[in-house]
Amino acid sequence: MLKLGYKIGPEQFPPSEMLEQVIAAEKNGFESIDSSDHFHPWSEEGQACFTWSWLGAAAARTSTIELGTGITCPFLRYNPAIIAQAAATVSSLAGGRTYLGVGTGEALNEYPVTYEWPTFRVRQAMMIEAIQLIRSLWTGDKIDFEGCHFRLRQAKLYTLPKNEIPIYISSLVPDSAYLAGYYGDGLITVGGSLEMPEYEQMLSEVRRGAIDAGRDYEKMPKAVELFVDYTGDVEKAVKSFKKYWAGALIPALFLNKIYTPAMSAQNGKVVGKDAVQESVLISDDPEKHIEFAKQYIDAGFTHLYFHSAAEDQIDFIERYGKDVLPALKKMG
Repeated sequence: MLKLGYKIGPEQFPPSEMLEQVIAAEKNGFESIDSSDHFHPWSEEGQACFTWSWLGAAAARTSTIELGTGITCPFLRYNPAIIAQAAATVSSLAGGRTYLGVGTGEALNEYPVTYEWPTFRVRQAMMIEAIQLIRSLWTGDKIDFEGCHFRLRQAKLYTLPKNEIPIYISSLVPDSAYLAGYYGDGLITVGGSLEMPEYEQMLSEVRRGAIDAGRDYEKMPKAVELFVDYTGDVEKAVKSFKKYWAGALIPALFLNKIYTPAMSAQNGKVVGKDAVQESVLISDDPEKHIEFAKQYIDAGFTHLYFHSAAEDQIDFIERYGKDVLPALKKMG
């Protein structure tokens, strides 16, 4: 069940370069793509294309690699019915090579265009209701929906997905992972931010939620994004990561009303070299990368998405595909 994926970076690269990256990833042994869905990047230096347009283009330019969001917030700046339609369209274009990763959002993406930033508990309730609405539309039936946050009247998708799109729910801490098991078809999280026992506790909470919902935990995807850089030039790797992604290491960015790239970058200034190296494996030794990934496989994760901030992504994809992925595939 092990699946090795590539975390693509709309917050760093323009969509034309991302297309070349996904083509290279497919050619070099990566089996799945995890694409962020951002309105704003983490830094003023970054990019932020419309991910759903890009996923359609990627579907047309690839033939085997799985495509999905990691993650999208299916409410606030979106109506969940539009996310249902968008994911169904990508699935149709890709012949069923599609999953949908969802979460409770970040003010960076939602507040600037809605002027709203509800409490975490309210956003959790909105996400759960959005998931129910999305699944109902994927049946192809005409839907009347009366929720606490969303309503539909005789809404119907006329272009249906080619697969039963699995929904992965994001969790960054064990306390919220139960929802992924209870309401989701899988989990998606970020590696490098917790100690390994905490990730094991997270998976235990997913299992508990799945059992309570009558789901088969063993068949559920458990995905983790891993920051890596396949280089011996530590200074260059740290500089590139901090330029585009430092804000992503600040927990406050996921909770508080920090809503511009400039605000994100300002908060990210506290991220030093040591903090980056604690979250990102920087090494040109393939054995270290294999061992780094293996600890997550041993913990119970089934889907690994490797994310590099290197300027030359094609070089990273080709060398990682040659030196690291084959050994990991033998573990699956």
